[in-house]
Amino acid sequence: MVPGELPSVTFKVRVRDESIGGDNPFKWVDVTSKELFGGKKVVLFSLPGAFTPTCSTYQLPNFEKLYDEFKAKGVDAVYCLSVNDSFVMNQWAKAQNLKNVKVIPDGSLLFTNAMGMNVQKDNHGFGQRSWRYAVVADDMKIVQTFIEPGKCENGSVDDDPYGASSPENILKYLKGEEFDKGA
Repeated sequence: MVPGELPSVTFKVRVRDESIGGDNPFKWVDVTSKELFGGKKVVLFSLPGAFTPTCSTYQLPNFEKLYDEFKAKGVDAVYCLSVNDSFVMNQWAKAQNLKNVKVIPDGSLLFTNAMGMNVQKDNHGFGQRSWRYAVVADDMKIVQTFIEPGKCENGSVDDDPYGASSPENILKYLKGEEFDKGA
């Protein structure tokens, strides 16, 4: 069951700091969900893993491509969360040439567990991952959910359903059009 509000957790994030110098000018920073989502209207989408086919070919690139349409509908920020560490998420953002969508590492599943979206993806050797879903939230309050059908403890019958959490579908909701809210 998805909570009515985005969970309050602390994410461990690796950020660039030029004052460090050298070949690896990064440091660890704690960022809270309140810092990311508080006082803003946001779209947050979560997916099984960085660099995976559906996530890298359709979902993340299309959120980036349609970012200006989200802004035009009053969305302050678009976030992509995955059960990966900050190193992986930063490299994925770089590989995807992201300029607008922000990535969030949830390597310890703190947020994913609190959202009730943890699934075992052992059928693909992934271990624990997030189910694919998205939310529109306003100042931490979840206004609308978009949860892909088929969620169960051991993945799903359809290994990777995609539709309800697509950026195109969420834009339909924001425009007041008929949309698929999913499961």
